[in-house]
Amino acid sequence: MSLFNIFNRQRHNGHTHTMAIETTIPDIPETTFIEKDAPEKEQPDEKAVTPLNGGIHFLYDFLDKNYESKGYNDALINPDTTHLDQNVIALKNDLERSIRKVKTFYEDFIRQINFHITSRSRSGMIDTVEELTVKKEIAEGHIKQVKEIEEQAKVNEGVGHGIIISYTRGFRNGLAAISSHIILNKNF
Repeated sequence: MSLFNIFNRQRHNGHTHTMAIETTIPDIPETTFIEKDAPEKEQPDEKAVTPLNGGIHFLYDFLDKNYESKGYNDALINPDTTHLDQNVIALKNDLERSIRKVKTFYEDFIRQINFHITSRSRSGMIDTVEELTVKKEIAEGHIKQVKEIEEQAKVNEGVGHGIIISYTRGFRNGLAAISSHIILNKNF
């Protein structure tokens, strides 16, 4: 027991072996751990254009997708040509739906602009009316492009038909890859 009593024994003068440390720890400022300011938002790239929700950029985003790789992957999943035909019809329907969304967006936007032009012209706001007129002309130009894409897609031409060509090419490449892997690489 004497071994354990060494650690617990008191000095004759009443002090313990452990001495109290009288240095104080400085207070840590609140700003070290808490951020009171709102986080900074990332500044958009000046060259990047923020598209209107539903505008012509929505249609171009749809047209710019990689349909060749989609067709290739679809062929690997189901190499049946009826699957190809069904997916081509589905792509055409998606294109038509996207065109309708964009046309509806611009038709509504032009109605709003017409209201603002009429209202602001009654108030004598000439500069504002001119700015609104320019916005209306831009919207009308975009809707004209959308209608051209729609007409070309109906007769299997133009950028709208390009997605069908791209998808079909990818699907056929997928079929060729299956044949290459299963048949052409066999040694006999």
